[in-house]
Amino acid sequence: MTAKEEVAPEKPAAAEPKAKRQKKKKIEKKMSAYYKLEKNGAVRILPTCDRCGAGYFMADHGDRYACGHCGFTRFKTEGARKE
Repeated sequence: MTAKEEVAPEKPAAAEPKAKRQKKKKIEKKMSAYYKLEKNGAVRILPTCDRCGAGYFMADHGDRYACGHCGFTRFKTEGARKE
């Protein structure tokens, strides 16, 4: 046999197909996570972004607040931290 005539060894067939991963369901926050009801009406719990305006809430990350829209970050002061 020459090099051209050599046959590659056969690969064994897969016994079982791979299991598919389950997708995580995205849980949306409810409006009660953003507002607190009081006698005089609804009060915002989280601050709004200084750059984007009143429609964009900032996420609470423990030591800082971050805007998901523009990336603006405001660090909390020592007195304002809740731990």
